[in-house]
Amino acid sequence: MTDPAANVLLKVSDLQGWYGESHVLHGIDFEVHQGEVVTLLGRNGAGKTTTLLAIMGILAKRTGSISFQGTELIGMQPRHVARQGIALCPEERGIFSSLSVEENLMLPPRIAEDGLSVERIYKLFPNLYERRSGNQGTKLSGGEQQMLAIARILRTGAKFLLLDEPTEGLAPVIVQQIGHTIAALKDEGFTIVLVEQNFRFAASVADRHYVVDQGKVVDMIPNDQLEENSQKLHDYLGV
Repeated sequence: MTDPAANVLLKVSDLQGWYGESHVLHGIDFEVHQGEVVTLLGRNGAGKTTTLLAIMGILAKRTGSISFQGTELIGMQPRHVARQGIALCPEERGIFSSLSVEENLMLPPRIAEDGLSVERIYKLFPNLYERRSGNQGTKLSGGEQQMLAIARILRTGAKFLLLDEPTEGLAPVIVQQIGHTIAALKDEGFTIVLVEQNFRFAASVADRHYVVDQGKVVDMIPNDQLEENSQKLHDYLGV
């Protein structure tokens, strides 16, 4: 587990958020250290995805504090948040379905000079190399589309990744491959916040787990303390 004394990269404090008049985040508090993989766990509708959207500035109405490397993100437009080195891979994946794999990979804007090369992407995702040309996004499997969605944000140079339900609906062999990729990215210094319903997957990749319920963080459980907190997790999540 990452040393608790490590530098705090992201600190979210008393985050409130609204969709129109609906108040959906009621004081989210958590922090992420450099090089960690942290999950947001919770039942559907708890506020996990909304928290990611708030960090990116896509949730327009938000108050509180989102501090990234000492810079306050509240009030910042999404394009300016992205230029801080933060990237979101949404649940709906967001690839260009009419373009080939390689065309998708050549499109993302560079926000830093050290975005992963196409060659490095193909080493992380051999399936994409095999499908790199002549296969439009609509012809890719769900797993290949997810790999491509993650690959696109790696091309930008972002080092802080927000992954929303990356394993939803995928075959076990693809889930395993995405797990290996997350581990490899962590080894290379990436920091990842993961929203995930697949608890077994989350436990295989994360350092710490924040439990979100009704728009608040109600608990934090280190990954090496999951067994002794299994009953609490069952109560929170029904897992």
